[in-house]
Amino acid sequence: MNYYELVMFVLYFAFMLGIGIFFFVKSKDKGEKDYFLGGKSMNGLVSALSAGASDMSNWVLMGLPGAICMFGFGQVWISIGLIIGTVLSWIFVAPRLRRYAIKADDAITIPQFFANRFKQKGSLLKISCAVIFVVGYCLYAASSIVACGKIFSTITTVDRKLSMIISAIIIIGYTMLGGFKAVCWTDFFQGMLMLVALMALPIVAVLVLPEDTAVVTGANYYNFLSTGKFDWSSVASILTGLGWGLGYFGMPHILVRYMSVKSEKEMKKSRIIGSVWTFIILAMATILGLVAHEYMGSSVNADNKENVFIDLTRRLFSNGGMALIGGLLLSAIVAAAMSTADSQLLASSSAFSSDIYKSVIKKDASDKEMLWVGRVVVCVVTIVALLIAVFFEKTSIMSLVSAAWSIFGAAFGAVMILCLFWKRFNYKGALFGIIAGFIVSILWMVLFNFEYYGFESVIANTELYEIIPGFIVSMAVAVIVTLCTKAPEKEVVELFDSVGDCVEEE
Repeated sequence: MNYYELVMFVLYFAFMLGIGIFFFVKSKDKGEKDYFLGGKSMNGLVSALSAGASDMSNWVLMGLPGAICMFGFGQVWISIGLIIGTVLSWIFVAPRLRRYAIKADDAITIPQFFANRFKQKGSLLKISCAVIFVVGYCLYAASSIVACGKIFSTITTVDRKLSMIISAIIIIGYTMLGGFKAVCWTDFFQGMLMLVALMALPIVAVLVLPEDTAVVTGANYYNFLSTGKFDWSSVASILTGLGWGLGYFGMPHILVRYMSVKSEKEMKKSRIIGSVWTFIILAMATILGLVAHEYMGSSVNADNKENVFIDLTRRLFSNGGMALIGGLLLSAIVAAAMSTADSQLLASSSAFSSDIYKSVIKKDASDKEMLWVGRVVVCVVTIVALLIAVFFEKTSIMSLVSAAWSIFGAAFGAVMILCLFWKRFNYKGALFGIIAGFIVSILWMVLFNFEYYGFESVIANTELYEIIPGFIVSMAVAVIVTLCTKAPEKEVVELFDSVGDCVEEE
Protein backbone atom coordinates (compact mmCIF):
# COMPACT_ATOMS: atom_id res chain seq x y z
CA MET A 1 0.00 0.00 0.00
CA ASN A 2 1.30 3.46 -0.94
CA TYR A 3 0.27 5.73 1.92
CA TYR A 4 0.92 8.93 -0.04
CA GLU A 5 -1.62 7.82 -2.64
CA LEU A 6 -4.01 6.81 0.11
CA VAL A 7 -3.79 10.27 1.72
CA MET A 8 -4.77 11.92 -1.56
CA PHE A 9 -7.69 9.54 -1.96
CA VAL A 10 -9.00 10.23 1.54
CA LEU A 11 -8.72 13.99 0.98
CA TYR A 12 -10.49 13.68 -2.36
CA PHE A 13 -13.37 11.64 -0.92
CA ALA A 14 -13.71 14.05 2.02
CA PHE A 15 -13.91 16.98 -0.41
CA MET A 16 -16.68 15.31 -2.44
CA LEU A 17 -18.73 14.56 0.67
CA GLY A 18 -18.12 18.11 1.90
CA ILE A 19 -19.73 19.51 -1.25
CA GLY A 20 -22.78 17.30 -0.71
CA ILE A 21 -23.15 18.43 2.90
CA PHE A 22 -22.73 22.09 1.92
CA PHE A 23 -25.58 21.98 -0.61
CA PHE A 24 -27.75 19.88 1.72
CA VAL A 25 -27.54 22.61 4.36
CA LYS A 26 -27.94 25.39 1.80
CA SER A 27 -30.93 23.86 -0.01
CA LYS A 28 -32.75 21.93 2.71
CA ASP A 29 -35.81 24.20 2.65
CA LYS A 30 -36.17 24.26 -1.15
CA GLY A 31 -38.26 22.05 -3.39
CA GLU A 32 -37.88 19.35 -6.01
CA LYS A 33 -36.99 21.79 -8.81
CA ASP A 34 -33.93 22.88 -6.85
CA TYR A 35 -32.99 19.32 -5.86
CA PHE A 36 -33.43 17.74 -9.30
CA LEU A 37 -32.44 20.65 -11.60
CA GLY A 38 -30.62 23.20 -9.42
CA GLY A 39 -33.44 25.72 -9.77
CA LYS A 40 -32.39 26.14 -13.43
CA SER A 41 -29.77 28.62 -12.24
CA MET A 42 -26.48 26.97 -13.22
CA ASN A 43 -23.83 29.14 -14.88
CA GLY A 44 -22.26 28.31 -18.22
CA LEU A 45 -18.87 27.08 -16.99
CA VAL A 46 -20.24 24.70 -14.36
CA SER A 47 -22.96 23.40 -16.70
CA ALA A 48 -20.49 22.76 -19.52
CA LEU A 49 -17.92 20.88 -17.43
CA SER A 50 -20.67 19.03 -15.56
CA ALA A 51 -22.20 17.86 -18.86
CA GLY A 52 -18.76 16.81 -20.10
CA ALA A 53 -17.69 15.08 -16.91
CA SER A 54 -21.00 13.20 -16.56
CA ASP A 55 -20.50 12.01 -20.14
CA MET A 56 -16.79 11.15 -20.07
CA SER A 57 -16.89 8.49 -17.42
CA ASN A 58 -14.16 6.08 -16.32
CA TRP A 59 -13.96 4.57 -19.80
CA VAL A 60 -12.19 7.69 -21.13
CA LEU A 61 -9.30 7.09 -18.71
CA MET A 62 -9.34 3.31 -18.70
CA GLY A 63 -11.37 1.77 -21.54
CA LEU A 64 -10.45 4.04 -24.47
CA PRO A 65 -6.67 4.35 -23.81
CA GLY A 66 -6.52 0.61 -23.18
CA ALA A 67 -8.29 -0.20 -26.45
CA ILE A 68 -6.04 2.15 -28.44
CA CYS A 69 -2.93 0.82 -26.68
CA MET A 70 -3.83 -2.76 -27.61
CA PHE A 71 -5.49 -2.41 -31.02
CA GLY A 72 -4.30 0.86 -32.52
CA PHE A 73 -5.71 3.67 -34.64
CA GLY A 74 -8.77 1.67 -35.66
CA GLN A 75 -10.23 2.49 -32.23
CA VAL A 76 -10.05 6.29 -32.60
CA TRP A 77 -13.33 6.34 -34.52
CA ILE A 78 -15.06 6.31 -31.14
CA SER A 79 -13.34 9.59 -30.27
CA ILE A 80 -14.24 11.07 -33.66
CA GLY A 81 -17.88 10.02 -33.29
CA LEU A 82 -18.14 11.46 -29.79
CA ILE A 83 -16.58 14.78 -30.78
CA ILE A 84 -19.00 15.15 -33.70
CA GLY A 85 -21.95 14.19 -31.49
CA THR A 86 -20.92 16.64 -28.76
CA VAL A 87 -20.61 19.61 -31.09
CA LEU A 88 -23.88 18.91 -32.91
CA SER A 89 -25.73 18.39 -29.65
CA TRP A 90 -24.47 21.66 -28.12
CA ILE A 91 -25.23 23.63 -31.29
CA PHE A 92 -28.66 22.26 -32.25
CA VAL A 93 -30.19 20.45 -29.28
CA ALA A 94 -29.04 22.33 -26.18
CA PRO A 95 -30.42 25.85 -26.78
CA ARG A 96 -33.74 24.74 -28.24
CA LEU A 97 -34.30 22.07 -25.55
CA ARG A 98 -33.68 24.62 -22.81
CA ARG A 99 -36.20 27.08 -24.28
CA TYR A 100 -38.71 24.34 -25.08
CA ALA A 101 -38.51 22.85 -21.55
CA ILE A 102 -39.30 26.27 -20.05
CA LYS A 103 -42.24 26.80 -22.41
CA ALA A 104 -43.50 23.24 -21.79
CA ASP A 105 -44.70 24.01 -18.26
CA ASP A 106 -41.14 24.35 -16.96
CA ALA A 107 -40.33 20.63 -17.23
CA ILE A 108 -37.57 19.41 -14.91
CA THR A 109 -37.05 15.88 -16.28
CA ILE A 110 -36.83 14.44 -19.80
CA PRO A 111 -40.01 12.31 -19.39
CA GLN A 112 -41.82 15.43 -18.16
CA PHE A 113 -40.60 17.32 -21.20
CA PHE A 114 -41.88 14.64 -23.57
CA ALA A 115 -45.31 14.59 -21.87
CA ASN A 116 -45.60 18.38 -21.65
CA ARG A 117 -44.41 18.76 -25.24
CA PHE A 118 -47.56 16.93 -26.39
CA LYS A 119 -49.85 18.33 -23.65
CA GLN A 120 -50.46 14.82 -22.37
CA LYS A 121 -51.78 14.19 -18.86
CA GLY A 122 -51.49 10.42 -19.04
CA SER A 123 -48.64 8.48 -17.46
CA LEU A 124 -47.83 5.83 -20.07
CA LEU A 125 -44.99 7.77 -21.72
CA LYS A 126 -43.52 8.81 -18.38
CA ILE A 127 -43.64 5.25 -17.04
CA SER A 128 -42.03 3.85 -20.21
CA CYS A 129 -39.21 6.38 -19.93
CA ALA A 130 -38.73 5.71 -16.22
CA VAL A 131 -38.42 1.94 -16.80
CA ILE A 132 -35.78 2.50 -19.48
CA PHE A 133 -34.00 4.92 -17.14
CA VAL A 134 -33.76 2.34 -14.39
CA VAL A 135 -32.46 -0.41 -16.73
CA GLY A 136 -29.92 1.81 -18.45
CA TYR A 137 -28.69 3.63 -15.37
CA CYS A 138 -28.24 0.47 -13.34
CA LEU A 139 -25.86 -0.78 -16.05
CA TYR A 140 -24.15 2.61 -16.39
CA ALA A 141 -23.71 3.10 -12.64
CA ALA A 142 -22.41 -0.46 -12.36
CA SER A 143 -19.56 0.40 -14.73
CA SER A 144 -18.63 3.36 -12.54
CA ILE A 145 -18.69 1.25 -9.39
CA VAL A 146 -16.50 -1.40 -11.07
CA ALA A 147 -13.97 1.31 -11.98
CA CYS A 148 -14.00 2.79 -8.47
CA GLY A 149 -13.51 -0.65 -6.99
CA LYS A 150 -10.64 -1.44 -9.34
CA ILE A 151 -8.68 1.72 -8.62
CA PHE A 152 -9.46 1.78 -4.88
CA SER A 153 -8.40 -1.85 -4.41
CA THR A 154 -5.23 -1.16 -6.41
CA ILE A 155 -4.29 1.75 -4.17
CA THR A 156 -5.27 0.29 -0.80
CA THR A 157 -4.96 -3.50 -1.39
CA VAL A 158 -8.48 -3.75 0.05
CA ASP A 159 -10.65 -6.49 -1.49
CA ARG A 160 -12.25 -5.25 -4.71
CA LYS A 161 -15.81 -6.06 -3.66
CA LEU A 162 -15.33 -4.13 -0.40
CA SER A 163 -13.79 -1.29 -2.40
CA MET A 164 -16.88 -1.16 -4.62
CA ILE A 165 -19.12 -1.00 -1.55
CA ILE A 166 -17.12 1.88 -0.05
CA SER A 167 -17.21 3.78 -3.34
CA ALA A 168 -20.97 3.25 -3.67
CA ILE A 169 -21.55 4.59 -0.16
CA ILE A 170 -19.57 7.77 -0.93
CA ILE A 171 -21.45 8.34 -4.20
CA ILE A 172 -24.78 7.85 -2.40
CA GLY A 173 -23.67 10.27 0.30
CA TYR A 174 -23.11 13.44 -1.68
CA THR A 175 -25.76 12.69 -4.34
CA MET A 176 -28.49 11.99 -1.79
CA LEU A 177 -27.61 14.98 0.35
CA GLY A 178 -26.92 17.77 -2.10
CA GLY A 179 -28.95 16.94 -5.19
CA PHE A 180 -28.35 18.51 -8.59
CA LYS A 181 -26.17 21.41 -7.43
CA ALA A 182 -23.88 19.10 -5.47
CA VAL A 183 -23.65 16.78 -8.49
CA CYS A 184 -22.87 19.66 -10.87
CA TRP A 185 -20.23 21.20 -8.62
CA THR A 186 -18.54 17.88 -7.89
CA ASP A 187 -18.64 17.19 -11.64
CA PHE A 188 -17.03 20.57 -12.25
CA PHE A 189 -14.05 19.80 -10.02
CA GLN A 190 -13.88 16.25 -11.29
CA GLY A 191 -13.88 17.50 -14.88
CA MET A 192 -10.97 19.83 -14.11
CA LEU A 193 -9.07 16.97 -12.48
CA MET A 194 -9.65 14.69 -15.47
CA LEU A 195 -8.39 17.42 -17.80
CA VAL A 196 -5.21 17.98 -15.78
CA ALA A 197 -4.51 14.24 -15.54
CA LEU A 198 -4.94 13.58 -19.26
CA MET A 199 -2.92 16.66 -20.21
CA ALA A 200 -0.05 15.91 -17.85
CA LEU A 201 0.46 12.16 -17.94
CA PRO A 202 1.36 11.52 -21.62
CA ILE A 203 3.54 14.65 -21.78
CA VAL A 204 5.54 13.70 -18.68
CA ALA A 205 5.81 10.10 -19.91
CA VAL A 206 7.36 11.18 -23.21
CA LEU A 207 9.86 13.39 -21.37
CA VAL A 208 11.13 11.00 -18.72
CA LEU A 209 10.36 7.36 -19.48
CA PRO A 210 12.81 5.13 -21.36
CA GLU A 211 11.20 3.53 -24.40
CA ASP A 212 10.38 -0.15 -24.05
CA THR A 213 12.37 -1.74 -26.86
CA ALA A 214 10.35 -4.94 -26.56
CA VAL A 215 7.18 -3.34 -27.94
CA VAL A 216 5.80 -5.21 -30.92
CA THR A 217 3.55 -3.17 -33.19
CA GLY A 218 1.22 -5.02 -35.55
CA ALA A 219 1.18 -4.17 -39.23
CA ASN A 220 -2.19 -2.45 -38.93
CA TYR A 221 -1.59 -0.62 -35.64
CA TYR A 222 -1.32 2.85 -37.23
CA ASN A 223 -4.00 2.17 -39.83
CA PHE A 224 -7.43 3.80 -39.44
CA LEU A 225 -8.89 0.62 -40.98
CA SER A 226 -8.86 -1.88 -38.13
CA THR A 227 -7.95 -4.82 -40.39
CA GLY A 228 -5.76 -2.83 -42.74
CA LYS A 229 -8.17 -3.26 -45.64
CA PHE A 230 -11.63 -2.07 -46.63
CA ASP A 231 -13.66 -5.08 -45.50
CA TRP A 232 -16.79 -5.44 -43.35
CA SER A 233 -14.83 -5.51 -40.08
CA SER A 234 -13.19 -2.18 -40.90
CA VAL A 235 -16.48 -0.64 -42.07
CA ALA A 236 -18.29 -1.90 -38.97
CA SER A 237 -15.54 -0.46 -36.79
CA ILE A 238 -15.91 2.97 -38.44
CA LEU A 239 -19.72 2.90 -38.26
CA THR A 240 -19.61 1.75 -34.64
CA GLY A 241 -17.24 4.53 -33.65
CA LEU A 242 -19.28 7.20 -35.39
CA GLY A 243 -22.45 5.65 -33.97
CA TRP A 244 -21.32 6.54 -30.46
CA GLY A 245 -22.03 10.16 -31.37
CA LEU A 246 -25.75 9.37 -31.70
CA GLY A 247 -25.91 8.78 -27.97
CA TYR A 248 -25.65 12.48 -27.14
CA PHE A 249 -29.12 13.19 -28.53
CA GLY A 250 -30.72 10.76 -26.09
CA MET A 251 -28.57 10.77 -22.96
CA PRO A 252 -30.89 12.04 -20.16
CA HIS A 253 -28.17 13.01 -17.67
CA ILE A 254 -26.53 15.18 -20.36
CA LEU A 255 -29.79 16.62 -21.70
CA VAL A 256 -30.87 17.84 -18.25
CA ARG A 257 -27.62 19.83 -18.06
CA TYR A 258 -28.81 21.78 -21.08
CA MET A 259 -32.14 22.43 -19.34
CA SER A 260 -30.45 23.73 -16.18
CA VAL A 261 -28.50 26.61 -17.78
CA LYS A 262 -29.86 29.90 -16.46
CA SER A 263 -29.78 32.08 -19.62
CA GLU A 264 -29.16 32.21 -23.37
CA LYS A 265 -25.93 34.08 -22.69
CA GLU A 266 -24.67 31.33 -20.41
CA MET A 267 -25.77 28.73 -22.98
CA LYS A 268 -23.45 30.25 -25.59
CA LYS A 269 -20.60 30.09 -23.09
CA SER A 270 -21.44 26.48 -22.21
CA ARG A 271 -21.51 25.48 -25.87
CA ILE A 272 -17.94 26.66 -26.48
CA ILE A 273 -16.50 25.39 -23.20
CA GLY A 274 -18.25 22.02 -23.41
CA SER A 275 -17.18 21.34 -27.00
CA VAL A 276 -13.56 22.39 -26.43
CA TRP A 277 -13.30 20.41 -23.17
CA THR A 278 -14.63 17.25 -24.82
CA PHE A 279 -12.27 17.62 -27.78
CA ILE A 280 -9.23 18.00 -25.50
CA ILE A 281 -10.25 15.10 -23.27
CA LEU A 282 -10.79 12.69 -26.17
CA ALA A 283 -7.66 13.82 -28.02
CA MET A 284 -5.49 13.37 -24.93
CA ALA A 285 -7.07 9.99 -24.10
CA THR A 286 -6.15 8.87 -27.63
CA ILE A 287 -2.59 10.19 -27.22
CA LEU A 288 -2.34 8.47 -23.84
CA GLY A 289 -3.15 5.12 -25.47
CA LEU A 290 -0.44 5.64 -28.10
CA VAL A 291 2.12 6.72 -25.49
CA ALA A 292 1.30 3.73 -23.31
CA HIS A 293 1.82 1.44 -26.29
CA GLU A 294 5.25 2.92 -26.99
CA TYR A 295 6.56 2.98 -23.42
CA MET A 296 4.97 -0.07 -21.79
CA GLY A 297 3.37 -2.01 -24.64
CA SER A 298 5.18 -5.28 -23.93
CA SER A 299 3.57 -5.50 -20.49
CA VAL A 300 0.03 -4.76 -21.70
CA ASN A 301 -2.33 -7.61 -22.54
CA ALA A 302 -6.06 -8.25 -22.83
CA ASP A 303 -6.40 -8.79 -19.08
CA ASN A 304 -4.74 -5.55 -17.92
CA LYS A 305 -5.24 -3.17 -20.86
CA GLU A 306 -7.69 -1.03 -18.86
CA ASN A 307 -4.97 -0.42 -16.28
CA VAL A 308 -2.59 1.50 -18.57
CA PHE A 309 -3.44 4.85 -16.92
CA ILE A 310 -2.81 3.36 -13.47
CA ASP A 311 0.42 1.60 -14.44
CA LEU A 312 1.83 4.60 -16.30
CA THR A 313 1.05 6.90 -13.38
CA ARG A 314 2.81 4.59 -10.95
CA ARG A 315 5.86 4.36 -13.17
CA LEU A 316 6.15 8.15 -13.13
CA PHE A 317 4.98 9.08 -9.63
CA SER A 318 5.72 6.34 -7.14
CA ASN A 319 8.61 7.52 -4.98
CA GLY A 320 8.21 9.57 -1.79
CA GLY A 321 6.36 12.83 -2.09
CA MET A 322 5.92 12.34 -5.85
CA ALA A 323 3.36 9.70 -4.92
CA LEU A 324 1.11 12.53 -3.71
CA ILE A 325 0.97 13.75 -7.31
CA GLY A 326 0.38 10.17 -8.44
CA GLY A 327 -2.46 9.84 -5.94
CA LEU A 328 -4.03 13.02 -7.25
CA LEU A 329 -3.79 11.79 -10.86
CA LEU A 330 -5.21 8.39 -9.92
CA SER A 331 -8.07 10.20 -8.20
CA ALA A 332 -9.01 11.39 -11.70
CA ILE A 333 -10.22 7.84 -12.46
CA VAL A 334 -12.46 7.91 -9.43
CA ALA A 335 -13.53 11.42 -10.46
CA ALA A 336 -14.49 10.17 -13.91
CA ALA A 337 -16.45 7.26 -12.46
CA MET A 338 -18.21 9.27 -9.77
CA SER A 339 -19.05 12.20 -12.04
CA THR A 340 -21.03 9.84 -14.24
CA ALA A 341 -22.54 7.68 -11.50
CA ASP A 342 -23.91 10.63 -9.52
CA SER A 343 -25.57 12.13 -12.60
CA GLN A 344 -27.17 8.81 -13.49
CA LEU A 345 -28.45 8.22 -9.98
CA LEU A 346 -30.02 11.66 -9.85
CA ALA A 347 -31.60 11.28 -13.30
CA SER A 348 -33.14 7.91 -12.43
CA SER A 349 -34.24 9.28 -9.05
CA SER A 350 -35.96 12.29 -10.60
CA ALA A 351 -37.64 10.10 -13.23
CA PHE A 352 -39.14 7.81 -10.62
CA SER A 353 -40.16 10.41 -8.04
CA SER A 354 -41.51 13.04 -10.45
CA ASP A 355 -42.80 10.86 -13.25
CA ILE A 356 -44.09 7.76 -11.44
CA TYR A 357 -44.53 8.50 -7.75
CA LYS A 358 -46.13 11.94 -8.14
CA SER A 359 -47.94 11.16 -11.41
CA VAL A 360 -49.27 7.70 -10.56
CA ILE A 361 -48.83 6.73 -6.92
CA LYS A 362 -49.49 9.94 -4.97
CA LYS A 363 -50.43 12.99 -7.01
CA ASP A 364 -50.66 15.31 -3.98
CA ALA A 365 -47.16 14.48 -2.66
CA SER A 366 -45.48 17.44 -0.94
CA ASP A 367 -42.08 18.81 -1.93
CA LYS A 368 -40.53 17.38 1.21
CA GLU A 369 -41.99 13.95 0.50
CA MET A 370 -40.74 14.10 -3.08
CA LEU A 371 -37.21 14.89 -1.92
CA TRP A 372 -37.13 11.90 0.38
CA VAL A 373 -38.61 9.59 -2.24
CA GLY A 374 -35.86 10.76 -4.58
CA ARG A 375 -33.21 10.04 -1.96
CA VAL A 376 -34.57 6.56 -1.31
CA VAL A 377 -34.51 5.82 -5.06
CA VAL A 378 -30.85 6.94 -5.19
CA CYS A 379 -30.07 4.30 -2.56
CA VAL A 380 -32.10 1.57 -4.26
CA VAL A 381 -30.62 2.14 -7.73
CA THR A 382 -27.11 2.23 -6.26
CA ILE A 383 -27.67 -1.10 -4.48
CA VAL A 384 -28.93 -2.71 -7.71
CA ALA A 385 -25.99 -1.23 -9.63
CA LEU A 386 -23.62 -2.57 -6.96
CA LEU A 387 -25.07 -6.08 -7.35
CA ILE A 388 -24.63 -5.86 -11.13
CA ALA A 389 -21.06 -4.61 -10.63
CA VAL A 390 -20.25 -7.59 -8.40
CA PHE A 391 -21.82 -10.04 -10.87
CA PHE A 392 -20.05 -8.48 -13.89
CA GLU A 393 -16.84 -7.77 -12.00
CA LYS A 394 -14.67 -9.31 -14.74
CA THR A 395 -16.59 -7.71 -17.62
CA SER A 396 -14.71 -4.77 -19.13
CA ILE A 397 -15.75 -1.26 -18.12
CA MET A 398 -16.05 -0.32 -21.78
CA SER A 399 -18.59 -3.11 -22.34
CA LEU A 400 -20.90 -1.98 -19.53
CA VAL A 401 -20.73 1.65 -20.66
CA SER A 402 -21.35 0.61 -24.25
CA ALA A 403 -24.51 -1.31 -23.29
CA ALA A 404 -26.01 1.58 -21.33
CA TRP A 405 -25.02 4.19 -23.94
CA SER A 406 -26.75 2.22 -26.71
CA ILE A 407 -29.95 1.81 -24.69
CA PHE A 408 -30.34 5.56 -24.13
CA GLY A 409 -29.18 6.65 -27.55
CA ALA A 410 -31.47 4.21 -29.36
CA ALA A 411 -34.50 4.85 -27.17
CA PHE A 412 -34.43 8.63 -26.88
CA GLY A 413 -32.05 10.07 -29.50
CA ALA A 414 -34.27 10.06 -32.59
CA VAL A 415 -37.38 11.00 -30.59
CA MET A 416 -35.64 14.00 -29.02
CA ILE A 417 -34.58 15.31 -32.44
CA LEU A 418 -38.11 14.92 -33.79
CA CYS A 419 -39.61 16.55 -30.69
CA LEU A 420 -37.45 19.63 -31.12
CA PHE A 421 -37.58 20.09 -34.89
CA TRP A 422 -40.74 18.46 -36.38
CA LYS A 423 -44.00 20.33 -35.92
CA ARG A 424 -46.17 17.40 -37.14
CA PHE A 425 -44.67 14.97 -34.60
CA ASN A 426 -47.24 13.54 -32.19
CA TYR A 427 -47.50 11.70 -28.89
CA LYS A 428 -48.05 8.22 -30.31
CA GLY A 429 -45.05 8.60 -32.59
CA ALA A 430 -42.87 9.51 -29.61
CA LEU A 431 -44.17 6.64 -27.45
CA PHE A 432 -43.76 3.93 -30.09
CA GLY A 433 -40.41 5.37 -31.23
CA ILE A 434 -38.98 5.19 -27.70
CA ILE A 435 -40.19 1.64 -27.12
CA ALA A 436 -39.00 0.43 -30.55
CA GLY A 437 -35.51 1.89 -30.09
CA PHE A 438 -35.16 0.31 -26.66
CA ILE A 439 -36.34 -3.14 -27.78
CA VAL A 440 -34.20 -3.22 -30.95
CA SER A 441 -31.11 -2.13 -28.99
CA ILE A 442 -31.56 -4.93 -26.44
CA LEU A 443 -32.39 -7.58 -29.06
CA TRP A 444 -29.47 -6.64 -31.32
CA MET A 445 -27.14 -6.75 -28.32
CA VAL A 446 -28.28 -10.25 -27.30
CA LEU A 447 -28.70 -11.75 -30.77
CA PHE A 448 -25.69 -10.29 -32.55
CA ASN A 449 -23.25 -8.58 -30.18
CA PHE A 450 -23.16 -10.55 -26.95
CA GLU A 451 -19.61 -11.73 -27.61
CA TYR A 452 -18.49 -8.15 -27.06
CA TYR A 453 -19.96 -8.31 -23.54
CA GLY A 454 -18.31 -11.59 -22.64
CA PHE A 455 -21.16 -13.94 -23.61
CA GLU A 456 -21.96 -16.03 -26.66
CA SER A 457 -24.24 -14.28 -29.16
CA VAL A 458 -27.49 -16.13 -29.85
CA ILE A 459 -27.15 -15.89 -33.65
CA ALA A 460 -23.85 -14.33 -34.75
CA ASN A 461 -21.49 -11.46 -34.07
CA THR A 462 -22.16 -8.67 -36.57
CA GLU A 463 -19.50 -6.30 -35.11
CA LEU A 464 -22.00 -3.43 -35.60
CA TYR A 465 -22.86 -1.41 -32.50
CA GLU A 466 -26.53 -1.85 -31.54
CA ILE A 467 -27.15 1.88 -31.15
CA ILE A 468 -27.15 2.22 -34.96
CA PRO A 469 -30.01 -0.18 -35.82
CA GLY A 470 -31.81 0.94 -32.65
CA PHE A 471 -31.63 4.62 -33.60
CA ILE A 472 -32.68 3.94 -37.22
CA VAL A 473 -35.66 1.78 -36.23
CA SER A 474 -36.72 4.30 -33.55
CA MET A 475 -36.67 7.12 -36.11
CA ALA A 476 -38.55 5.07 -38.71
CA VAL A 477 -41.23 3.87 -36.29
CA ALA A 478 -41.72 7.36 -34.83
CA VAL A 479 -42.17 8.91 -38.29
CA ILE A 480 -44.44 6.15 -39.65
CA VAL A 481 -46.69 6.08 -36.56
CA THR A 482 -46.94 9.87 -36.59
CA LEU A 483 -47.95 10.00 -40.25
CA CYS A 484 -50.48 7.19 -39.77
CA THR A 485 -52.19 8.82 -36.78
CA LYS A 486 -53.96 12.04 -36.02
CA ALA A 487 -52.03 15.31 -36.31
CA PRO A 488 -51.21 17.05 -33.00
CA GLU A 489 -53.74 19.41 -31.46
CA LYS A 490 -53.67 23.13 -32.18
CA GLU A 491 -52.20 23.99 -28.76
CA VAL A 492 -49.32 21.55 -29.33
CA VAL A 493 -48.53 23.21 -32.66
CA GLU A 494 -48.76 26.66 -31.06
CA LEU A 495 -46.33 25.56 -28.35
CA PHE A 496 -43.88 24.39 -31.02
CA ASP A 497 -44.16 27.73 -32.87
CA SER A 498 -43.74 29.75 -29.65
CA VAL A 499 -40.34 28.18 -28.95
CA GLY A 500 -38.96 29.57 -32.18
CA ASP A 501 -40.30 33.01 -31.30
CA CYS A 502 -38.98 32.94 -27.73
CA VAL A 503 -36.58 35.80 -27.03
CA GLU A 504 -35.26 35.79 -23.50
CA GLU A 505 -34.56 38.93 -21.56
CA GLU A 506 -31.03 38.83 -20.24
